[in-house]
Amino acid sequence: MITPLAWIQDELDALKESGLYNRIRTLSSPQGAWLVVDGKKVLNFCSNNYLGLANHPKVVQAAKEAMEKYGVGPAAVRTIAGTMDLHVELEKRLADFKGVEAAITFQSGFNANLATIPALVGKDDVIFSDELNHASIIDGCRLSGAKIVRYNHCDPQDLDKAMFEERRQHPRALVVTDGVFSMDGDIAPLDRIYEVAKKHEAILMVDDAHGEGVLGRGGRGIVDHYQLHGKVDIEVGTLSKAFGVVGGVVAGNSLIVEWLRQRGRPFLFSSAMTVPDTAACLASLELLESSTELVDRLWENTRFFKEEMRKAGFDLGRSVTPITPVMLGEAPLAQEFSKSLFEEGVFAMAIGFPTVPRGKARIRVMISAAHQKEDLERGLEIFVKVGQKLKVI
Repeated sequence: MITPLAWIQDELDALKESGLYNRIRTLSSPQGAWLVVDGKKVLNFCSNNYLGLANHPKVVQAAKEAMEKYGVGPAAVRTIAGTMDLHVELEKRLADFKGVEAAITFQSGFNANLATIPALVGKDDVIFSDELNHASIIDGCRLSGAKIVRYNHCDPQDLDKAMFEERRQHPRALVVTDGVFSMDGDIAPLDRIYEVAKKHEAILMVDDAHGEGVLGRGGRGIVDHYQLHGKVDIEVGTLSKAFGVVGGVVAGNSLIVEWLRQRGRPFLFSSAMTVPDTAACLASLELLESSTELVDRLWENTRFFKEEMRKAGFDLGRSVTPITPVMLGEAPLAQEFSKSLFEEGVFAMAIGFPTVPRGKARIRVMISAAHQKEDLERGLEIFVKVGQKLKVI
């Protein structure tokens, strides 16, 4: 007898056979340059902890002190009894940091995209979306019901052509792009995209999840990087990467922020960020505001590691950021490479379909300010050893 769920086992078996099954490892240590993973101490090249703030003493202490004062959970959605003075302070400080009119926080960066896109466009409208945008943007676009037009990756000319053909058939239009693309580490040409969006009278939205704490003055992000203050309507971000905590933020035009307080569904129907998370984000923000030391170190580490990897013969794709994809092609090879790295003491996971297109599997190395030079040198030594063993270099 065939059960209604038998198809799931078939699909799982197919994933394992094709090298696309995710074998999830377990951490039993704080985030940092080194981790204890599945009981083994390994060099960490996996985390999005760009600035090493996830276990920073000031961030941890801020969370502890806030819990002593406020407890743990907000126990309500923001619009009923869940808005605390910590939330208000964080939103004001984030707006100041980003140089925008206003900001609103969400439970995650994923939720921030799911809240924003359907609140701005609907079934009669059109969205122009970069073909390599993050899954949360894709899902937000689908939820909106608007027509979705994908344009070629980081190609303002193709965007212009698409908008010329489609824009006037719809009352509202939204152009949305990642700022830094999380799998390839390249940067959207936001200055040129802005000119196209302006020409066609469209709302412009950028997801800066991997740009905050990385690009711009002291990590202020891609809008600051291109000096587009006041020109980009919406900056969506996350507080789980460079900030080292969890949460999402939408910053930009105050009218849009006010609208999201009224119609952003995750804001209306899901409990607010927890007390320790909010306080920890404020502490991370203070560290970013006080010095560029961590951002500078992040880029110093990035330049060193990438230069040495290229010298060794590895293909790092088109990355221009700390995201360092080691391009391998087929998923089984990437899985074997990751397994061999782990055996040698390096934690760097394989990335394959559907996260990246078929035939473009890779190891994605995430460089951090937490890494010391000797950590990077050790990682390079192991990458070369495994690369030679598997005949990649």
